[in-house]
Amino acid sequence: MPVPILLVTGFLGAGKTTIVNHLLAHAGGRRIAAVVNDFGAINIDAELIAGASDGVVSLSNGCICCSLEGDLLRTLSSLLRRDPRPEYIVIETSGVADPADVVRNLLDPVILREAPLETVLCVMDAATPPAALDNALMRSQLRVADIVALSKLDLADEGAGARMRDSIRALRVPAVVVDARNGEIPAALLFLANVDRAPAPREPGPKRPAEERFETLSWTSERALSLPRLQQAINRLAPKLARAKGLFETIEQPGRLMVFQFAGGRATLATGEVPAPGVPRARIVFIAELGVLSKAELDGIMEGCVASE
Repeated sequence: MPVPILLVTGFLGAGKTTIVNHLLAHAGGRRIAAVVNDFGAINIDAELIAGASDGVVSLSNGCICCSLEGDLLRTLSSLLRRDPRPEYIVIETSGVADPADVVRNLLDPVILREAPLETVLCVMDAATPPAALDNALMRSQLRVADIVALSKLDLADEGAGARMRDSIRALRVPAVVVDARNGEIPAALLFLANVDRAPAPREPGPKRPAEERFETLSWTSERALSLPRLQQAINRLAPKLARAKGLFETIEQPGRLMVFQFAGGRATLATGEVPAPGVPRARIVFIAELGVLSKAELDGIMEGCVASE
């Protein structure tokens, strides 16, 4: 029995992990395997996925559509050999991945026979300025989508969702556009249960040369951070960042991890799990355009966040 694939794409910080988390938390008895591709040496996304220890296959240090093409196909082959076999596979791409290239890889005849690509979901931050859709990568993510999910509506002004819908319609994107409040999307849209059909034909287009536009810089600390100092550091770094995410312990709340996210110029903090033994007390990944932020500058700013214990 073929195992259908749901491909989740979207730009940096769009809210892909929130949606994948919701799917896994509300699986409705389905056996779902999740493959998480994080752009960076520290794989934060895999730790943020619910049930990561037994359901997530983490691919680090690159992009599914580029350096990890072989790893993706090997990972899928491994998932298909599991007993019991998953009923669905969800692949969350890196925010800098061109999904057209990922789709091309999934059309490999061996994979297509065993795990057909059934649905492509593009997650779009509703607060994204319409002018940002001129970005070639965003357009590619939209054009291969079967469904576009508008996320972060609670953080956008009242008319943002309507403006984004109009902008997507102007691009003649054929996808269905839905609201995804708190990461929630009707499962019936994503998992076509009891449908016996061949996958819809897809034309991802000619392969384009990979554009190395972003780089990832990782920072760790064996000591806890001062939250006020960290806030000051992020304010200094914000103009140069496309995205940042991390897990860290603070002196203000010892013995508890904080989950840090920065996207679209907005920073959020949430309380996480108890720190695991044997790992650094602070692990943060920063994503910036090439050449905008040096490792020396980042280290210098972030070292000022380390608390004196």
